[in-house]
Amino acid sequence: GRALAEAHCGACHATGRVGDSPAPEAPPFRTLSRNYRVDMLQEALAEGISVGHPAMPQFQFAPTDVDALIAYLQSVQTNE
Repeated sequence: GRALAEAHCGACHATGRVGDSPAPEAPPFRTLSRNYRVDMLQEALAEGISVGHPAMPQFQFAPTDVDALIAYLQSVQTNE
């Protein structure tokens, strides 16, 4: 999951437990649980993430990649 996050998301998002996101509008992955139930992102990752700003490309991941990404996202959540 970490390798997928870094490869597909790391140009904009901070994907680990520390650091700032390269793109200020992109939330660090470690804080996603503040606004989303991370386990509920499974469908969005499988069917294609599409958000309301043009800077974020649409992503669609294979089921095994979705499971790996969800597990990784859950592992980096913090209460900072």
